[in-house]
Amino acid sequence: MVYRRAAVGLGLFALCAGALTLGRLLRQADLDANPSVWSGALMISALLSFTIAANVVVRFRGTGSRVPLLLGLTLAVTGILHLSGIFELYRHLPAGAEIHRVPLSWMAAQLLLGMVFFSATVLGDRLPWPRDPSRSVFAVLAVVLALLGVIAAALLILPNEPPIYPGRLVPRPWDLLPALIFLGAVVVLRRNTGGEGFAFDAVLVWVAGLNCTSHLIASQSGNLLDAPAATAQLTSTLGYVVLLGATLLDNARMFGQVRTLAMSDSVTGLANYRHLVNTLETELERTGRTGRPFAVLLLDLDGLKRINDKYGHLTGTRALCRVAHVLRLHCRAIDTAARYGGDEFALVLPETRLRNAQSVAERISTRLADDPETPRLSVSVGIATFPESGTSVHDLLEAADRALYENKARGKRMRAGRSKK
Repeated sequence: MVYRRAAVGLGLFALCAGALTLGRLLRQADLDANPSVWSGALMISALLSFTIAANVVVRFRGTGSRVPLLLGLTLAVTGILHLSGIFELYRHLPAGAEIHRVPLSWMAAQLLLGMVFFSATVLGDRLPWPRDPSRSVFAVLAVVLALLGVIAAALLILPNEPPIYPGRLVPRPWDLLPALIFLGAVVVLRRNTGGEGFAFDAVLVWVAGLNCTSHLIASQSGNLLDAPAATAQLTSTLGYVVLLGATLLDNARMFGQVRTLAMSDSVTGLANYRHLVNTLETELERTGRTGRPFAVLLLDLDGLKRINDKYGHLTGTRALCRVAHVLRLHCRAIDTAARYGGDEFALVLPETRLRNAQSVAERISTRLADDPETPRLSVSVGIATFPESGTSVHDLLEAADRALYENKARGKRMRAGRSKK
């Protein structure tokens, strides 16, 4: 653990030293950026901020996680401040090509972002109304605006905008403050983020590191439009790009999970009734083109009520999962196993005739009979084939259901005959 901390500390020191060295080298290059390029980078950062905020709100609605919401709304506010920084830039241009003042709005935006990055995990857990999404958004926005008010009040105490001193070792000492805050955020986020597997949470440390690097490079800028300043802005914009990519990945993952949940049974993990019907409709359409047969098996778990009454509902649920497991074992990649409803299951077998479907039913019954787990399970099976049993979803399911209950009744008669003997 000690060696690991030492390695992390050495890495952070190398990051800071490298950023300051790069800024110094860029300063010596004596290159100036076009104001339109600088303002374009600010506009891109603002647009990325708004996009990230919109995506984070979608995640909040789906997961209720307030730390990303806090960061997302902060990015939206800083996006507005970055846009206002463009007007401050052009206000200084008539005075000459070199600008030796840092826009207050840009400083306020970066200080706000750094403070929220540093304290996000603590603030997110202490915000009120955790169970009310609308109030949570209001609470988060109120915290962000309150922090911005404190920062703005502190900056307005200054007689002028933060000056740039071209001849000094550190021309923009003001940038060391947000750099220090982001450096602290790297340490805090590295300890507290992770655990839920979201890409957004995983890249926060890297985004904080990029912002720290950006300000350290900017601290070597002798003119708001020189090479270190332009490089710093591009580094900061890269952080927004990384964060946006992470939010898009997270939302794609969540939409995939929602789609899976909409198509699967929550107890067994098999396809649900809706997915079963869609599969049958697709199979009917495909078979209409190819002329190949397919089969539908309906299976009913025998005595589920008795199992629930004797062993409890948890054991009954476990019995459903055991049947689902056996169905998965006997499914090909092209087959679809589904929970039809209650204690009934279905198995769609493409390109399968009646004899092969009967073999599958026998294997499933044998596998359940050989399962040593208590209570012992058995199923009654009904089989329907296309086109012999019907040419529509309704006809096939009705035919399989009829065959199922005929077999169940036959099994009861056989058991009753054995008991009389």
